[in-house]
This record gives sequence, C-alpha cells and structure tokens, in this order.
Amino acid sequence: MEWFAADGYWLSRLIFQRTLAVIYLVAFLAAVLQFRALIGERGILPVPELLRRTPWKAAPGLFRLHYSDRFFDAVAWTGCAVSVALIAGVDGLLPLWGGMLLWALPWVLYLSIVQVGQVWYGFGWESLLLEAGFLAVFLGTGDSAPPVLVLWLLRWLLFRLEFGAGLIKLRGDACWRKLTCLDFHHETQPMPGPLSWFFHRLPRPVHRVEVAANHVTQLLVPFLLFTPQPVASGAAALMVLTQLWLVASGNFAWLNWLTIALALSVIDWTPLAGRPPALTAPPLWYEVVVIAVTALVVVLSYRPARNLLSRRQVMNRSFDPLHLVNTYGAFGSISRTRLEVVVEGTADRVPDENADWREYGFRGKPGDLRRLPRLFAPYHLRLDWMMWFAALSPAYARSWFGPFTERLLRGDRDTLRLLARNPFPDGPPAHIRARVFHYRFTDPQELRATGRWWDRTYVREFLRPVSRPLPPEREDRETGRGT
Repeated sequence: MEWFAADGYWLSRLIFQRTLAVIYLVAFLAAVLQFRALIGERGILPVPELLRRTPWKAAPGLFRLHYSDRFFDAVAWTGCAVSVALIAGVDGLLPLWGGMLLWALPWVLYLSIVQVGQVWYGFGWESLLLEAGFLAVFLGTGDSAPPVLVLWLLRWLLFRLEFGAGLIKLRGDACWRKLTCLDFHHETQPMPGPLSWFFHRLPRPVHRVEVAANHVTQLLVPFLLFTPQPVASGAAALMVLTQLWLVASGNFAWLNWLTIALALSVIDWTPLAGRPPALTAPPLWYEVVVIAVTALVVVLSYRPARNLLSRRQVMNRSFDPLHLVNTYGAFGSISRTRLEVVVEGTADRVPDENADWREYGFRGKPGDLRRLPRLFAPYHLRLDWMMWFAALSPAYARSWFGPFTERLLRGDRDTLRLLARNPFPDGPPAHIRARVFHYRFTDPQELRATGRWWDRTYVREFLRPVSRPLPPEREDRETGRGT
C-alpha cells in the first residue's frame, strides 16, 4: 500500500522520538528520586494500601503482580536505562519488531507507575506522556518509513491537547474572555520560574496581547494541523513558539516540552533536510497492526471528542484504564491572589507564639522572600505542586498532609530529601504547624529597597500545632501510667 508510508517525515519521526525519550528519562528519574517518600511502603500514601482496596481492572500494571520498594526501584531504573538506549538510537539498530518492543517497554513501565501514583500522578501530562508513548510504539524505527496513520494520530492528539485547553478557558473564567487573566497568572501560577516576576511586570496591554495570541493558537490554529503542507508546518511552528513562551514564563513539568515534540512531528523538514534516505517498504504484518491500532484509537476517541463539545467539559480525564486516549486542558479558572502554605516546626515544649518557629524550605514553591524562583521543568516536583493545591483548598490535602507532617515529626529522611531546607538537622522538631500566607510579587521599587522578590502577609491557620506521639515508655513516665 503506497499510501501507507510517509518517507518525507523520517526526520520528523526521529526528532519526536528522541525528544520523547528524553522526557521519559526525566519522568523515570523523578520517580526514582521521589517515590519512597510519596508512595513507598513507608511513604505518605503507600502503594500496598492502594492495592488492597482497589480492583485489578481499575488500574492494571506490573505492581498488581508484586510490589516492594526494591521492585519499584528496579522498574524505575530500568525505565531510565531504556530511555537512554532510545536517546542513543538503539531502536534503529534493531529489526522493526525489536524496535517496537523497545518502545513498548517504557510505556508499560511508566503506565505501571502512574497506576499506583495516586494524587501525586494525577496531572494531565502523565496521561499525555502515556498516550504519546503508546503511539510512538507504532511509528516504526530505523530504515522503515513512518506510517501516515500514526502521524495523523499524533496530530489528533496535539489537536485535542491544544483545542481542549482553549475551550476550557473560553468556557471557564471570564478573565479569559476579557483578556485579563495574565494580569494575575504569572504571579499565581503553581510553580513560578526565574522570569515570572518580569513577565508579571509587563505592561497590561502586553498581557492582553498574550491572552489574545493564546486564544488564536489554541482555538484556531489546531484546525490547520489537518491542512496540506506547508500550512500545517506553519501551524505547528506557531505552537512551538507559544510553548517556548510558556517555558520561559513558568514551570509546567514536561507539558510544554512534550507539546513541542508533538508539534515538531507535524513539520515537514524536507526543505531543510533534503531528500529522505532510502527507506524500506513496511511488511504486511506491520500494516495490519497499525491499521488495527488506528481503528482502536478512533473508537476510543468518541468520549474525548464528545467531551470537547460538551458545555460541561472536564479537564485531564482518562476514559480508559490504559490512558490510551484522553482529554486535556489547564487553567479553566485563574486565582487572583497567591496563597502559600508555610510549614514550620519548633523544638520548644510549648508551641505558642513565643516558641522558636523555624520554616521548612521547598525546592520549587515560593518560601524565602529573597529567593528568585528557579527553573525546574521538565523535572516535576510533585510535593511542591500539591502544596499549591493545598493552599487553594484544604480538601486537596486531606489524604496526604497529615501523613506528611507525621514524617516531618519523625525526621523521615526520604521525606526530608524532597525539601530544600531542613531547619532541624540535629533531630526532628517537637511540634509542627502550618499557616497560610498571601504572597505577591514585589514591585521594582520594593525589590531595589529590600532585595525581596516576594512580600507576604498572614491569612489564617492551616494546621494547628501537632506533636509526635511519645514512645510507650516515655508516655508511661510522663502521664504516671505503668508500674
């Protein structure tokens, strides 16, 4: 079938696959470095407890067969190793079926991690990585020509990603329609970056242009992805530029970089790269597999497509347990003020206002008023992101904030490794409390006068002082119980 192969997109495939492999590597490294504190056997939300209370069919994966921290470690490190092999182009040295199996391995491994990740893995870019990773399995490798059908499925994914994000904004907060959302967003976004202060201080007319350009890129340009070249390439290039603007303005894990990778797969690089190398015709079994996968994706696209058209559109939802075809979106509403939960501890026996309260420092979220926000993306700081949600509403933290503070009171090393600063290096505190502050970017005059990028004011109590339970023998002595 001559229509099946798209020889001219061999470089598009290569760029997409190598970028995807880098993102896989970042995702697996984040899992290695964070899982013990978050979901390990002694973590905040332990995987074994999840497995006991949920059925296999709800979230199938390798950990349904066996779970231990050592096994999770092996899965995550294997994912890192396979990602490095894919970055190095090992898939191109294998026969077609071998390259496909190599690409299937990180998908299976990361799917297994997401299935047990709970709230820590509830972000839209997790499903996006899995959906893009699934399609990458069938893109072909080496000297085989890229299949047209899978290239169109990648465009369909990019369309849903961008158009869904545009619709949720248009249907959501009125500030998107009034072009005023960016008067607040750069300051109130979950994880500001080193340039966010400067973006926030741009003139308001520039913010209006930013929002208007976003609407054009997300609501109109996606339709051009399905037009002939070079129009489709131009549309994809506009998306890349928009995503690079977002990369500069904040930290959104690998969402922007994976969107860029998808857009680069649309671009026809032939005018720059010249004629493609000699590629082999695909075998019949490969054509059958690709056609079957395409039919599966088309069927599974019904509910995500219906969601796009619904007035009750939902964001970041998976409609099948394997995250094969999903719906996406972000920032349907924008916070007007930035609230931050500040966690403090004291070694004093009486936890009143006269106690010596010391603040824990987080790696990404604002804390120290003099610290310029840092660049972490595409790395994902899961605890820091959830702290942002906790400040929006205590309901977001109900399942994990208590266990988190308990581990601080115990001086748990895995938990403390997630933080930038432990104010109690010689032993855990006697009490922990959490308070909510209103944070705002300082203006240029305040920055020059104080050296502070942020200013904050106290809002309310988030968690009253709590203490660690006494060992049984100490409890008996101090309460008079026992012999």
